[in-house]
Amino acid sequence: MSNNKPKANPADWATATKAIRAGSHRTEFGEHSEAMFLTSSFVFDNAAQAAARFAGTEEGNVYARFTNPSVQMFEQRLAVLEDMEYCLATSSGMAAITTTCMGLLNAGDHIIASKALFGATVQLFVNILSRFGIETTFVDGTSMEAWEKAIKPNTKLFYSETPSNPLTEILDMRALSDLAKKHGIYNVVDNCFCTPALQKPVDFGTEIIIHSATKYLDGQGRVLGGAICGPKDLLKDKILPVLRTAGPTLSAFNAWVLFKGLETLNIRMLAQSAAALEIAGWLEAHPAVSKVYYPGLESHPQHALAMKQQKTGGAIVSFEVKASNEDDARAKAWHVIDSSQLMSITANLGDTRTTITHPGTTTHGRLSPEAREAAGIKQGLIRLAIGLEDVADLKKDLLRGLGG
Repeated sequence: MSNNKPKANPADWATATKAIRAGSHRTEFGEHSEAMFLTSSFVFDNAAQAAARFAGTEEGNVYARFTNPSVQMFEQRLAVLEDMEYCLATSSGMAAITTTCMGLLNAGDHIIASKALFGATVQLFVNILSRFGIETTFVDGTSMEAWEKAIKPNTKLFYSETPSNPLTEILDMRALSDLAKKHGIYNVVDNCFCTPALQKPVDFGTEIIIHSATKYLDGQGRVLGGAICGPKDLLKDKILPVLRTAGPTLSAFNAWVLFKGLETLNIRMLAQSAAALEIAGWLEAHPAVSKVYYPGLESHPQHALAMKQQKTGGAIVSFEVKASNEDDARAKAWHVIDSSQLMSITANLGDTRTTITHPGTTTHGRLSPEAREAAGIKQGLIRLAIGLEDVADLKKDLLRGLGG
């Protein structure tokens, strides 16, 4: 479609505007809502163009395993939101982590990771990457001394989540970034819980950002997706070849859904975070609750750091029920979960619907008891991912199991 108007610069826009306008491309039909490109391959003008596209000497679409306009629109919008040069989308959040590791690491390399990680990420590092000669050391993520002490000559990558899943541990991204740069180590941060609506890791020097787009980027629990954001040359040279060859591809349909989900990201994250803060404060005062983990509360051990790095505390609230021992704790936690009538008992998060789960037997259930203990995952722990329901209804639902 012909349009002679000067083009706006997305870098000049606020986050809410970027989430709605960045990355949009109209076809010759002038559609307002972006088109979906459901095709496996693309047609070339001639044999010479096909050869040039396959050789990479001409920009353009080749095959939907690694080039598709719907996926590219999502990648461009997320890159703009994260203030990063480039983005590569993948089929899931775990695919994003795996693809990043495959692109940046070789056999004999060493990873340092925070102990406070999503259970599947720990499984990937311990049980999968180790089979290919990649070693992982887990450290207390809040201790820069522990990170530095764990560095070896073959350390190639730092990996962390902030806030972490499910205890909302906050890492000092600036300090971690400075340490990584000092030693020439790749620094990867999972920004799933906050998203660029609440936190920009690049502002604190982070080199590579990982997303499970399945969560808040979609926002309604509809599709799977993942993303890797970082410097263009690094992602194109190191990570794109893995994506192109191994094929952890984001489908065009899922990309379109995620792309449209981003349009409401800012308003959802702010509303869900406000509700989470109210729920967290209410839980902290409840007699059946022994501890609440929420960065927006002053009782959180890294509250000051969280408020420096994040706009709000986010939408994840975890808490422990009071109990006499671990068996009693699990029974009481399960009672709270099973008594809920409104909240969804599911391990997913980031939905407009509030979800409730027991990390010790779900998201972190495959970890060894020793690994769970090291990560602070107790049997009395419950994780809430606060949605957009009325807060009064959520409190009522929790009271069915907590009493009072």
